[in-house]
Parts: sequence; structure tokens; C-alpha cells
Amino acid sequence: MAEKELERMERAKDGRKKEPVFDAAAEFAKLTNSRSGGVYMPPARLRAMQEEAGKDKTSAEYQRLSWDALRKSITGIVNRVNVANIKMVVPELFQENLIRGRGLFARSVMKAQAASLPFTPVFAALVAIINTKLPQVGELLFTRLISQFRRSFKRNDKIVCHSTTTFIAHLVNQSIADEIIALQILVLLLERPTDDSIEIAVGFMREVGAFLSENSPKATASVFERFRAVLNEGTISHRVQYMIEVLMQVRKDKFKDNPIIPEGLDLVEEDEQITHRIQLEEELQVQEGLNIFKADPNYLENEERYKQIKAEILGEGSDDDESGSGSEDEDDDDDDDEEAVAEKEGIEDRTQTNLINLRRVIYLTIMNSVNYEEAVHKLLKVQIKEGQEIELVKMIIECCSQERSYIPFYGLVGERFCRLNRVWFDCFEQAFREYYETVHRYETNRLRNIARFFGHLLASDAVSWNVLDCIHLTEEDTTSSSRIFIKIFFSEVTESMGLKTVSERFKDNEVQMSCRGMFPLDNPKDTRFAINYFTSIGLGAITEDMREHLKVCAHVFEDLRCY
Repeated sequence: MAEKELERMERAKDGRKKEPVFDAAAEFAKLTNSRSGGVYMPPARLRAMQEEAGKDKTSAEYQRLSWDALRKSITGIVNRVNVANIKMVVPELFQENLIRGRGLFARSVMKAQAASLPFTPVFAALVAIINTKLPQVGELLFTRLISQFRRSFKRNDKIVCHSTTTFIAHLVNQSIADEIIALQILVLLLERPTDDSIEIAVGFMREVGAFLSENSPKATASVFERFRAVLNEGTISHRVQYMIEVLMQVRKDKFKDNPIIPEGLDLVEEDEQITHRIQLEEELQVQEGLNIFKADPNYLENEERYKQIKAEILGEGSDDDESGSGSEDEDDDDDDDEEAVAEKEGIEDRTQTNLINLRRVIYLTIMNSVNYEEAVHKLLKVQIKEGQEIELVKMIIECCSQERSYIPFYGLVGERFCRLNRVWFDCFEQAFREYYETVHRYETNRLRNIARFFGHLLASDAVSWNVLDCIHLTEEDTTSSSRIFIKIFFSEVTESMGLKTVSERFKDNEVQMSCRGMFPLDNPKDTRFAINYFTSIGLGAITEDMREHLKVCAHVFEDLRCY
């Protein structure tokens, strides 16, 4: 028996599965071949991979890790810069290897500026500071902006053209770019005037006009003479003619609302600034390869060289003792920084900073859009995490509610989103229910705009009529705010669809199931209240079934009394 038991235990031991051994090198190779940021890795496993890559700091694996950390850090710093914190952000930016990551920096700044045009002076001031210490970074950004302007002008891409010229204007104001480029752009835009080219030229002149008037008064006078000639020719629309007239008035007022450098952003001495002179028709080297990771055979030497440059820029001490004893500490700090960046995804953001930034981007995108199609196109490009779609929907509704009167632009944006994807459709239905439940918190003007917004969505069938199941039309379940909301809401629906169509829609069986709360039949008191309410707002035609129900109830009550 004992022999059999031992034999059985041996078989069980042999049949037991061996635990797989963690191969850090293989896991890292798998990660580097995948799209950056697309694979979640537990922190402990990621640290093991970093330790494996850190054994050889010249290896491509280690350089790839440091490149990803550099990209994320530069993007994060650029996205949070503003007038208040720019002086604190600049030292953080110089801590990163901006020579190696100059392509990443240029791309991040251009992307952030295009997404939030009102912050263009801030980004220009940031570039001005960096340009004094690392002029190759400023030159690369300026070169890419000129290249982007030329491409967008050839493609007739008005949006990109406008954002690019705005950035170039503020680079001229900060003396990063020579004023000759501004004059060349104006000549190009005014050579063959169209509505779009004149509109871009007017916007560009408003931004850079004060600088040109001060530094090139004769050239500026010639440009305004050309504007006047275009105005007299009458080949452009009345809207653009009015824009030129407004520009003339702005010039008379000496560009008081468009100063050369806004308050709080004059951070560079005039003698320290390095001005780049690049012609509009010049052959450009945009160096797109700087945006892509490439292994550097002299990686350690270049990193050490940038540490010396950083110490000179920031005024850090570079004693031999500190450099000798601190080399290992610096390596450890680099590893810690990489781990912090790698583990950043797992940190819970309780300050809601990311959410606030997202709302800011959405708001600026909506405000800077010319029409609803452009707004939808831009908003779809905003990076929104899964589950945060409702935030975009609420920002659209909040922007709509802040207007003095309802603007159909917002209704068309909401309608387009509802038709694009089921996710947006569900979000707008959820938003309707939430806003109806909290409608008592809004003042009358905001309430009116929200009601008309949702009325447009319902009338255009962008949302289903099932959303009406949250409305219970009784005296106890409604407030003065909710009754006003329902009145404006159905007024918008009736105005769009017509009373006859609305009445027929309410006779649909599926709609009747969803709208049982709006047509209460359980209590005669509630039924009378609903009939009186709908009649008072001009929808008496949809109360026929409730009136018939009341008559039947009255006959039954009379029969019972007689009995």
C-alpha cells in the first residue's frame, strides 16, 4: 500500500504544471514592437523590463524607453502651460533633452496651438524663451510652420492656414521670426483676393499689425492700400468687406486690443532674442525624421553633453566631486523618472486636472469653429478616454445654455453626433434625463436654451421618443421650472414638425408606452391637470384620449351612485 501511495504521489508531482519563467527581454521586445501606449503592463513587470533594459544604457531597448518618457513629458508640459505658470514650466522643459526631442517639442507646440488659438501668445512666449538658449529648436518650429502654411495654402485649407498664420504672427511679435515673412505672407494672400484669403489676411494683420506699424511703417501702409483697393473693387462678399472696414478702424485705434506682446508674456530681453530669417519661397528642411525614434550610437555622449548644456542654462553647480559622486545617483534618478512615467497610468487623478483640461479643449474647439460641420470634425479628433464621452455631450449643452439666445448651431452639432455612432446617441439620451431631473437649478434663459436644444434633437429624430419616459406630468411630480422646460421643449418640437405630425406621433403604440407618465390615467385629478396643462401650451389636440377616459370614468361613477 505504501509503495502504491508513493507511486501515486510521484505521478501527481510529474503531472503538475510548471510555472512559466518571466523573460524580461522577450516581454520588452514584444512591447517595443507594439504601438506605444497601446499595451497595459503591470508596474512590477514593467520595472523588471526597465531593469533588464537598464543593464546596457547604449542598447536600443533602453533608448526606446527614454524616448517614450521624453515624448510624454514634453507633451504634458506643453499642454499645461499658461500665463500664470510659464516661468515655472520653462525650467521643467529644460530638464528634458530638448536637442534630442526638438522634433517632439515642435510637433507638440503646433498641435496644442491649433487646438487652442487663444493661447497662441503663451506658446509663442514659451518658444521665445527656449529660442534664446537653443536657437535650433526655434528655427525648426518656424521652418515647420512655414512649410505647413505653404501646404495648407495650396490645398485651400482655411482652418489650418488661419491657425498657422496666427502662430507665425506671434513669433514675429516675439522677434523669433523676421518681419519680412509676415509681409511676404500678406502679399501672397492679397495677390489674388478671395473671401477666404482676405479673411485670413485680415486676421493675420490684426495679430501682427502693431509690430509692423512700429518696425515697417512704409510696408504696412502699402499693405493697407492694397486692402483698400480690394474693398473698392467689390469682388468679395459683403461679410469680408465689413471685416476689412473693421480692420481699418482697428488701425485707427492703433491696435489697442491687439498689443504686440500681451501683459505678462514679455519675458525675453530684446538683446537676447535670436531672430531667424527664412524666406517664404526658400527650400525648407522640416526634418520629419526627428519625430521618430532612432537608436543613437553615441547616446551616452550626447546625453552627457546635454547635461552640461542644461547646467549652463539653469545655472546648476557642476563641481567635480558632485559630478563624480552623483553619476550613479543621476542614473538612478533617470530610472525613477522612467518608472514614474510608466506608472503614471495607474495613478488616480483626484484633482480632476485631466477632466478640466479636456473641458477646456472642447470649449475652445467649439468657440473657434466657423460652422457645425467644422466643430464636429474637430471634436472627433479630441482624445477622449472610453467612458468620458458624456463629458463632451455635456460641454456642448453647457456652451449652448450660456448663449444669450438659442443658436441652431448647437442643435446641428448634437444631431450630427447622434447620427454618427450609437455611443453618442445613448449619451444624449442620458443627458436629457439628467438635465430634466436637475432643471430646477437653471435660470430661465439657460433653461430655455437647453429645452430648445433637446427639442431640435427630438424633432429631427436624432434621439428617440423613448426619452420622454422620464416626464411625469402631475402637479406633485413637476415644478415651475420643469413645466416651463416642457412648454419650451414641445413648442420647439411643434414648430419644427407641425401639430398634426406631433399628434400622429403620440398615437404610435411604442411612443404611447414611453409617454405613459405624460398622459396619466390612474387618477382623474392628474388626468385633468395634464389636460389643462397641454391645452394651455397649445397642445390640446393630443389630449383627446385623456378626455375620452375622463368621460368614461364619469359615466362609471354615475352608474355606481345610481346603484
